[in-house]
Amino acid sequence: MVQVAYYSITGQTQRFIEKTGIDAYEITDADPFHEMGAPFILVIPTYDDDMMDPVIDFLGYQSNHRELVGVAGGGNRNFNDLYIHNAKDIAQGLHVPIVFDFEFNGTMADVKKFKKVVQELELKTTEH
Repeated sequence: MVQVAYYSITGQTQRFIEKTGIDAYEITDADPFHEMGAPFILVIPTYDDDMMDPVIDFLGYQSNHRELVGVAGGGNRNFNDLYIHNAKDIAQGLHVPIVFDFEFNGTMADVKKFKKVVQELELKTTEH
């Protein structure tokens, strides 16, 4: 089963996850050291790189970087090239795909599409 881990700074990403109804692990600033122990999708907002330190700590912990199967990024398309740049950087650095992107806290259509992406990745990971 593909799990979901997310990081939220202003609450937009958390609101998106809550709308999906998916049980997800929240990466916190206080304790980013949690091992997922199974394939997972990382859902993160877009901010200055130094604000992503808890996410980097989380990915560096135990087997998390090896279990990551994809990254979903939230952001604001008005930022053009910087739109979901944190998600793009992590995906490129860990050689995993960007599996989804959404603006702000996502629309109901985004929620539906993201749930489908999670289901498809579950099928892929159970085939191997």
